[in-house]
Amino acid sequence: MADFKVLAMDNVSEEGLAPLRNDKDIEVVYGGKMTEEELIKIIGDYDAMIVRSATKVTPNLLEHASKLKVVGRAGVGVDNIDLNACTENGILVVNAPDGNTIAATEHTMAMMLSLARNIPQAVRKIKDGIWDKKAFLGVELRNKVLGVIGLGRIGTNVARRARAMEMKIVAYDPYLTEEKAADMGVSVMPLEGVLKQADFITCHMPKTKETYHLIDEKAFSLMKDGVRIINCARGGIIDEEALYHALKSGKVAGAALDVFENEPNTEGPLHKLDNFIATPHLGASTCEAQLNVAVDVAEEIIDALRGDVVKNTVNIPSVKPEVMAGIKPYLNLAEKLGKFQAQLVDGRVKKLEIIYNGELTKHEVTTITTAMVKGMLDPILQERVNYVNAVMLAKQRGIQVVQTVNGQANGYASLITVNVTTDKMESSVSGTLFRENAPHIVMIDGYRIDAVPEGFMLYVPHTDKPRIIGPVGTLIGDHNVNIASMQVGRKIIGGRAVMLLAVDAEVPEETLNAIAGLDGVERVKFIKL
Repeated sequence: MADFKVLAMDNVSEEGLAPLRNDKDIEVVYGGKMTEEELIKIIGDYDAMIVRSATKVTPNLLEHASKLKVVGRAGVGVDNIDLNACTENGILVVNAPDGNTIAATEHTMAMMLSLARNIPQAVRKIKDGIWDKKAFLGVELRNKVLGVIGLGRIGTNVARRARAMEMKIVAYDPYLTEEKAADMGVSVMPLEGVLKQADFITCHMPKTKETYHLIDEKAFSLMKDGVRIINCARGGIIDEEALYHALKSGKVAGAALDVFENEPNTEGPLHKLDNFIATPHLGASTCEAQLNVAVDVAEEIIDALRGDVVKNTVNIPSVKPEVMAGIKPYLNLAEKLGKFQAQLVDGRVKKLEIIYNGELTKHEVTTITTAMVKGMLDPILQERVNYVNAVMLAKQRGIQVVQTVNGQANGYASLITVNVTTDKMESSVSGTLFRENAPHIVMIDGYRIDAVPEGFMLYVPHTDKPRIIGPVGTLIGDHNVNIASMQVGRKIIGGRAVMLLAVDAEVPEETLNAIAGLDGVERVKFIKL
């Protein structure tokens, strides 16, 4: 009798399951497609499960998964897997981030060429029996500017192929240094600059709170007349209603989507436009990619079941249990500090320095450093950043990561300080754990505060003088946003001070601009954690 049972869902490539089937200690059951109710009845018998995008791994399902140790996603995105619920239940989540890179890259190029030469429209018309050569005058890619939004694995491969077609590449990726971009033959710039310069735009970012509707009505207004846009990444990055109006008006000459905010998507205003083309989420749909991702995740599951080091963990690091027991409470703190700094600083990040003080220094802290880097990179990169690839991805973008361990903790039992150096500024944030391992930010740029890093926050450095705090609160209240708490730190009376507010909802951009315009306010940063 086999030691482990693995359930393979969603028509995962049978050939790709060979590593599992060839292991005498593992029994593989091919589940195909099931409803959640059907899965609940059997999931308690399985040690591992492989899914693609159809099966949803929910908290309700996991309540019945008493033996489940690992969930494997045969692909990159894990939107259909509740990572927090898996982590809370001690279930490892692994994916296959490299297996479909070439497939997605080539599909992006196919969509770009199809837009440039009106291929789908011409095919449709000729099949209708109409030979209309004059109706489909195209454009060449050579000497055009390609704007790449997100230079992860796929974005980098698209840029490389576009260069071979003699296109000029401009890109938006806040975590890629200018020196590294120059080595790739790419000019990096703010998103606004890419939108203004590009003749073609291709999206290669994850869908997060920060990137949802990143390409909206305002973004379209910045683009060249006649721009063409492609999205083979994640639905929701482009505001589809705004895209419709931009296509209808002619501002956008053509658009190609492989992904939609809601799928399947076969009806709607976009599909009625002649300058819009679409495919049904085919980015990873090649024989090679489906085989590669299945093999990759099968091998990861074998390692996970045997307790070996796992390369592509998405939710929790693969470390020895005795080590994890000492550092686990600090992982969330470190990741929150990284996310906080990512939204606090301006410019391109060049260096991350993580300093450990106090009792924490008795433990192996490398995994905590990785958690911080993960938090720093995760909001923006196309690939899912995990505990294995985070430091490598930082290095690929020319970011130096330095870890320092000191003894003293300045009055705290343990303290983590994250110093960030960009091409425009330096920033320092320190945090610790208080009662019940609750994470707290206790210092920003040397100013003492005490704030819980969660939800929505507003950071306002300012001159320490009357009539600053009141007007800030009034402006926020005028837009019906409630202030949950406020922390103010200063070193000397009348000098520089910092204000950190926790608010119950997103603060509108016009409010942020109004606060920034107050006399004595240095700058304003809205932070979502």
